[in-house]
Amino acid sequence: MSPTPVRLHNSLSRSLQTLEPITPGRVTIYTCGSTVYRYAHIGNLRTYLFGDLLRRTLAYLGYEVTYVKNVTDVGHMRDDQTDGGEDRMIVAALEEGKTPLEIAEFYTRAWLEDEVLINIVEPDVLPKATDHIGEMLALIETLVDKGLAYEVDGTVYFDVSSFPAYGRLSGQRVNQTRAGTRVEVETDKRHPADFALWKRAEPGRLMHWPSQWGEGFPGWHIECSAMSMKYLGDRFDIHTGGIDLKFPHHEDEIAQSEGATGHRVVNIWLHGEFLTLDDEKMAKSAGNIIRVSELPEKGFQPLDFRYLALTAHYRSKLDFTEPAMQAAASGLRRLRRAVAAGAETGVDLTAEPMAGYGNRFRDAIADDLGIPAALASAHAVAGADDLTPDQKRALLLDFDRVLGLSLDSPAEGTGIPLPAGAAELLERRAAARAAMDWIEADRLRDELAGLGVRVRDTPEGQVATRRS
Repeated sequence: MSPTPVRLHNSLSRSLQTLEPITPGRVTIYTCGSTVYRYAHIGNLRTYLFGDLLRRTLAYLGYEVTYVKNVTDVGHMRDDQTDGGEDRMIVAALEEGKTPLEIAEFYTRAWLEDEVLINIVEPDVLPKATDHIGEMLALIETLVDKGLAYEVDGTVYFDVSSFPAYGRLSGQRVNQTRAGTRVEVETDKRHPADFALWKRAEPGRLMHWPSQWGEGFPGWHIECSAMSMKYLGDRFDIHTGGIDLKFPHHEDEIAQSEGATGHRVVNIWLHGEFLTLDDEKMAKSAGNIIRVSELPEKGFQPLDFRYLALTAHYRSKLDFTEPAMQAAASGLRRLRRAVAAGAETGVDLTAEPMAGYGNRFRDAIADDLGIPAALASAHAVAGADDLTPDQKRALLLDFDRVLGLSLDSPAEGTGIPLPAGAAELLERRAAARAAMDWIEADRLRDELAGLGVRVRDTPEGQVATRRS
């Protein structure tokens, strides 16, 4: 059976286009992963969730998928516009009194553990930048040999004037790029828009490697060009990342990769929008960072956040608020209750009426990852009058191959265990509410609060969470 056709919004063409894999039936994907000098926050994880949904969707629709996501453990500058400032890995190492290797290992492990909490599937390949210095040097040498890059006192720059297509992805013009920044542009560049492929190591620098141009270290952008082409070849299907990477990172990747190969390397570029916190961008500088592992302290499960992410299209901004998370938690409980009510024995998903629901779900995800519409299809199944509990369970577990919500988990699970005695008080309060004894219900709410348990009354019943 042939895979289902898929339409995706290509950032390069600024239009929807049908996915036509280079190898029929097989899709190759590269995602820019974490810069591992600090904890990943839920804003970062929304981007990785988008890549996970893409991968799950394509597999569900019948494609064989090879998925590569890198680890940036060297070379990411403080100021992406100017190539200036200290490497973020080294800054973290000096601040925490550790070696750069220790910093990278610690935060890589933390990032991957957080991804597990929200059911992000491991990539097929997880390459580290520091393991691919040789590939980067070879790629830089090719660019120098082709006259696309030049060396100045041990630092190698890409010459953007030699690549006429520069700016095609982001819409930036060369004479406007990197202008107006508050950090002084290096004076050894031929043009302010030129970017570093290899940087000369200053005396005492912690991370450096030998090269044809002396001791140094890679620029940020060359890493992804080298690693993506090593594992996926010099032509692959899809490159994903956050909208903030479109310029300069992905623009520079295109210049490097296409400059070295002489042809288009990536067929489709996909970019995910920001997650905001009360309409503000989530950032360390703003002091509004939340880790997914911290959500239980706020009364939510990590998968409540995954559900929230599914409610917005990947190309739309999503605002993280407590009411939105409460609604997400309620929606997840509803789907899990529908799954728990069935036994799923011998259900034929190709028979009607199941096939109709399945087709609506399939059509939604095939149309530029229409996950919100797919989630609505799942709720239609949960509330359908023409489906038995077993049929609902079978359909929802099938949809969960894409949604990744662990719908066969208990509906009323909480992020952290409640203290001793709380369960009995909750049962008594539920009985009081059923008897419309509001005074007793309020008294029990106060007693639970004394144990550090917050109770919210929802249309589905009371929800108890432990206060941090």
